[in-house]
Amino acid sequence: MASIKLKGDTSGEITIQAPAVAGTTTLNIPAVSGNILTDGQALPAIDGSALTGITTGKVLQVLQAHKTDAFSTASSSFTDITGLSVSITPSSTSSKILIIWKCVVAGNVSNHADLRLMRNATAIDVGGAAGNRTPTTAGHYSASNFMMTASGVYLDSPSSTSSTTYKLQLRTNTGNAIVRINSNYDYNDASTTPVTASSITVMEIAG
Repeated sequence: MASIKLKGDTSGEITIQAPAVAGTTTLNIPAVSGNILTDGQALPAIDGSALTGITTGKVLQVLQAHKTDAFSTASSSFTDITGLSVSITPSSTSSKILIIWKCVVAGNVSNHADLRLMRNATAIDVGGAAGNRTPTTAGHYSASNFMMTASGVYLDSPSSTSSTTYKLQLRTNTGNAIVRINSNYDYNDASTTPVTASSITVMEIAG
């Protein structure tokens, strides 16, 4: 069996030995500099921008707003939820923005809450207009001191390279009783009162 032995500069040697196979086998060595990985070695670290051969679908950047305190409103108009807003600047007009959000909402027996996802001043991922009905992203009809976790995923096409703000808005349909984010309706200072977290995450996807 044929073999090639490579002597070390100071000591030792490496033996390259052909397997016992029928016919002729060719091993092509590329005309480039580099290192050969051996058993147990890890692949070199790379990031998404180093991927080649993929023109779409790369995750280019990820940003998140994470809200851990409570928020409430008694307004029947949609109101920005403090702390649930994130701005992203797309690198290309062809990029898509993937939005993933979660919001914990509470009201009482007399009212319900509506949530709306926004891109700057434009409502997105909402229902179609139908008579006097209000297009919203999510709705929560309340029972007494009942909490609900609403969540969603939406792929947006802002067609822009300007800073773009994605946020969640909240309203009550009655205008005379509050709805709340991240806790129950009563929000008593007691060990039985929960305080939760809500978030909005945006990812730029190469288009």
